[in-house]
Amino acid sequence: MAAKSAPPRPMTRLYLVTPMLGGLQAPMANFAQLLAQADVAAVLVRLGTTDQPTMISTVKTLAPAIQDKGAALLLEGHAELIARSGADGAHVSGLAALSDALPTLKPHRIAGVGGLKTRHDSMTAGELGADYVLFGEPDASGQRPSLEAIIERLQWLDELFEPPCVGFAGALDEVETLARAGADFVMAGDFIWTDPRGAAAALMEAGQALRRAAASQKAGADQG
Repeated sequence: MAAKSAPPRPMTRLYLVTPMLGGLQAPMANFAQLLAQADVAAVLVRLGTTDQPTMISTVKTLAPAIQDKGAALLLEGHAELIARSGADGAHVSGLAALSDALPTLKPHRIAGVGGLKTRHDSMTAGELGADYVLFGEPDASGQRPSLEAIIERLQWLDELFEPPCVGFAGALDEVETLARAGADFVMAGDFIWTDPRGAAAALMEAGQALRRAAASQKAGADQG
């Protein structure tokens, strides 16, 4: 009897991060059309320092363009605004922030976490109930791990960790690399918005990179 083959690995999907928003700005004007350029699983909305009514209004204005495309809308922090804004969840940094946010988010909202410096922190986040862990994002000073360190952590998470793992791409050429390393999602950083060709072209190319990674992984599995 032939051995059963392992199920195919789901294709890595994009997790888009908005620019810092104090209100609706030019890059957000055609957001629905932008999301049509690639398979975007989630959008992290970054809200600038302003009053809560303005933040809630900003999220509610963006929500149809994101959620009607089937993508989840998460806020960077501000777990206290989730219910009033209609967001699907929040992304926080560090175990303490995760512990504080979980009572507000669970069981119906997404709780994502980054800022995890050790493997033990990643395992603890999963035990606490994080829906995903992010690795490779810049810290408060703008520093991030080397690409080699990010790949090593993603491969470890992919093998041993149950919640999905997200790899932060600081440049377009990192997207395919992180997908090949085992990221379930690749978070696209500011390079989407600063690309001289425009955000739509950058997002489309990021999607193409994920398809190349998926095709390569399938070919490797078929050969195995």
